Amino acid sequence: MLILIIVLEIWGITAVERKKLLKSMIYYTQLSNVAAMFSALFLLVFGSAEWVTGLRYLSVCMLTMTGLVTLFILRPMLKNNHLLFWSRSGFFLHIVCPILNLISYFFMEAHAKGIMLGLPAAATLLYGVIMLYMNYIGKVDGPYPFLRIREQSAKATVIWILLLLILISVISAMIYFLSAMIK
Repeated sequence: MLILIIVLEIWGITAVERKKLLKSMIYYTQLSNVAAMFSALFLLVFGSAEWVTGLRYLSVCMLTMTGLVTLFILRPMLKNNHLLFWSRSGFFLHIVCPILNLISYFFMEAHAKGIMLGLPAAATLLYGVIMLYMNYIGKVDGPYPFLRIREQSAKATVIWILLLLILISVISAMIYFLSAMIK
């Protein structure tokens, strides 16, 4: 299963034109799928070391966040939904890879310890702070509508960030507790 995940992650990540691949790393989706690819590779190479299971847990939480935000927030906000789900990268990075990673994590892997529970929220907050700053100085536009601080009020930005942090916290708690029940 891990080899399949690695191959499909590479297939989805590299669907972006080569010259745009580095620029695509501003997307949480790309970052979460890269983390999933490397964590699956590390699991194959190093086994269930604590740092590997922590990285797998982080990437699975981030992928779940990616899928849910795409489905319930971005899809209704954006007019052209084709790229989100039905392009090669969208299909693999938003649907197939998150589902395969969840299945693998729940049923075939060692699970992260409780100390890792806050890691997905911390990583998401770090990403958000960096992207908000990059939007503020004009180096990046978005890449998501809720990060475009020049196009929305400060209050809207704070509300979006709080909602997304609550969402990733709920996701990480659910994955942690469900994986403990399945174990």
